[in-house]
Amino acid sequence: MSRKVVRLTLDHLAALPGPCRDCLFWELDPVRRQRVEDRAAEKEAWVSEVLREWGSCGRVVLVDDQPVGYLMYAPEAFLPGAAGFPTAPVSPDAVLLTTVYVDPQHAGGGLGRMLVQGMARDLIQRGIRAVEAFGETRRPGPLPGGCVPPVGFLGGVGFKTHRTHPLNPRMRMELRSALTWKDELEVALGRLVGAVRPAPKSAHRPAHRSAPDPAREPARRSPLKTTRPPAPKVPGTSR
Repeated sequence: MSRKVVRLTLDHLAALPGPCRDCLFWELDPVRRQRVEDRAAEKEAWVSEVLREWGSCGRVVLVDDQPVGYLMYAPEAFLPGAAGFPTAPVSPDAVLLTTVYVDPQHAGGGLGRMLVQGMARDLIQRGIRAVEAFGETRRPGPLPGGCVPPVGFLGGVGFKTHRTHPLNPRMRMELRSALTWKDELEVALGRLVGAVRPAPKSAHRPAHRSAPDPAREPARRSPLKTTRPPAPKVPGTSR
């Protein structure tokens, strides 16, 4: 059985499981939600807008290439429904995690944690410092169901209470520690690679010289020992 987490795209929306597929609890304020006629089309329009103006806003978990769970996240400016929570607003440096859903047949297998880890990797690469979420205390964790993730699930994947409330506390997960860990891992890997990397060849190493080719190299004259010729004899003189 293969399991993997991929980015949420418009192509995934129609195949998503559960009641959250066309839910507009976060995407619209209560007044506008009541006026919507085609909820699926409105949801698709919202996802398209966020993808275009901000970037990736969700993750989908696939089991044997079939979507069985997903989560969504975005800046609070794209989520008018967040304004109705008593612990709002979200911190200026944080992105808001909204929907988390896993099909009941696959609950308890760690898929919710995989989704959160996929979201965290995406946000770390984009330089975002933290993720916040409004938790639900009346529904036991971890998953599934409901528009608000349970406090038990959020606490189990790294969120801590940031602002208390008996029903909907605002919880936060810092990404700075994950960034530090990522940087330290890259440094350690770099040192390991450097330790096993072969030493570079010296630039001053003399090149190998092959034997000279007599046909291409001009013949060299061997030095001859010269002797001074005797002086010529002059007739009529004696020595």
